[in-house]
Amino acid sequence: MGHLDHAALGWLTPVLSYAMACTGAALGLRCTVRALGATGRARRNWLVTAASAIGTGIWTMHFVAMLGFAVGGTDIRYDVPLTLVSLLVAMVVVCVGVFAVGHSRDRGRALLLGGLTTGLGVASMHYLGMAAVRLHGDVSYDPVLVALSVLIAVVAATAALWAALNIKSPGAVTVASLIMGAAVSSMHYTGMFAVSVRVTPSSEVLPGATAMQFIFPLAVGLGSYLFLTSAFVALSPTGGEHAASASAQRTAGTAVP
Repeated sequence: MGHLDHAALGWLTPVLSYAMACTGAALGLRCTVRALGATGRARRNWLVTAASAIGTGIWTMHFVAMLGFAVGGTDIRYDVPLTLVSLLVAMVVVCVGVFAVGHSRDRGRALLLGGLTTGLGVASMHYLGMAAVRLHGDVSYDPVLVALSVLIAVVAATAALWAALNIKSPGAVTVASLIMGAAVSSMHYTGMFAVSVRVTPSSEVLPGATAMQFIFPLAVGLGSYLFLTSAFVALSPTGGEHAASASAQRTAGTAVP
């Protein structure tokens, strides 16, 4: 069996991946709060932004963590199309869950359905990402740890959607984001500890791209999207601020002789 190292670059990848998960969660929660206070096209746009933020945060968390994944006795490459499919899955399933909660009148039923759908989608993203790994050897999984990772994903997704519905204050959003980031990270590393690799030494060149050739630039790009969008959301006025501004302008207009 090959020796698996989940932190080949030290604490850098676990800490940075956790930061990505928290950032995506925080941005997604803030956008969902904005969406629930809006109507029509504005609500749709906020929900799309929330879904893209959470999906991007989860996917970036996974692959930043994978930058620190190494197996003794073999190089590692990534299948590019399958890796991109895993990103698409993360985006789509989170979008389904967020829209289910954002538009349903029966919030309880939508929460359960959206949490289950999103959690299974997050788990699918993780294991699609693992299926994209190319190495010299055979990969196997501990079914008990796989099932536990899926359960963690479903619980974390349900908790995230519940928080989006019930948490409004910035301080509470921050705490919820830290908890959600920890839950997503726990799901990832539980899934990774389920992995075993039987290495078959070979001199053949592996197909696919290295992590630094493909994963690192894409993760940096998506991470930049998260931080820039976070800044935009933080600086954009809320619905209450829009109303206050409009009221002030009307007051000023009536005061002019």
